[in-house]
Amino acid sequence: MADLSQVKEHMEIVGSDGAHIGTVDKIEGNRIKLTKRDSSQEQHRYVDGSSVATIDGNKVRLSKKGNEALH
Repeated sequence: MADLSQVKEHMEIVGSDGAHIGTVDKIEGNRIKLTKRDSSQEQHRYVDGSSVATIDGNKVRLSKKGNEALH
């Protein structure tokens, strides 16, 4: 797992397949909270911090595919 302290607000999150997952709102514990605008359900969605593979520039890359990452 990557160091979540390096994850900053407004970073893009992409799956291992390159799919856009969302945009970081903030870190809550061991989860990354996504902005509401990235959700079709008008509520915040989360990515588990253990799914973060790398942090590269302004992108958070996950070890899971896009459709597997959200909960």
